[in-house]
Amino acid sequence: METVKTGLVEGEDGVTRCAWHGNLPDYQHYHDHEWGRPVADDRRLFEKICLEGFQSGLSWLTILRKREAFREGFANFEYERVAEFTDADVERLLGNAGIVRHRGKIVSTINNARRARELAAEAGSLAAWFWKFEPGADERPAKVDYASLIANPTTPTSTRISKELKKRGWSFVGPTTVYAFMQAMGLVNDHIEGCVCRAEIESERAAFKRPT
Repeated sequence: METVKTGLVEGEDGVTRCAWHGNLPDYQHYHDHEWGRPVADDRRLFEKICLEGFQSGLSWLTILRKREAFREGFANFEYERVAEFTDADVERLLGNAGIVRHRGKIVSTINNARRARELAAEAGSLAAWFWKFEPGADERPAKVDYASLIANPTTPTSTRISKELKKRGWSFVGPTTVYAFMQAMGLVNDHIEGCVCRAEIESERAAFKRPT
């Protein structure tokens, strides 16, 4: 199997998966147990969109391996608590070697927590707001393969969400960042055809109760 052409790789367990985890145990666990599974929990949605912002210019593996430190530093990404952070918290976080110490991204996360509080008040929950943008079949590729994913780092839906968030004052939420968030949180199933997880996640998405 030519990974470069298919985007698939066979693991040491003989199972075929998307290749991007590189058979690294922690990354493979994330691929198998988290990525693409539908999420309706506001805390997890807020965490993910913030961490996708921190990923900008870096690899997701770097962020994943720092995730517990991020959770500790950012009050487990409970946005109501993060919204109350002060300049002293910014300085505290800049001194935390366990996270990505980027002032702009730290300040952005605090700002986005305040915007998340407003958005949840408007829509009832973050989940209800994000899931109303779930793309229909007409916006999805006929076959999810490596070529289609490489060709589409953004989509019309991720662009719409990005514009709506920016209109509401969010930052570090460009269309590419938003699409990575959509992929991870199960708004789309971008496990490649042939990956062991694809059919399982299709079943999860079919059974998933969309928040309203």
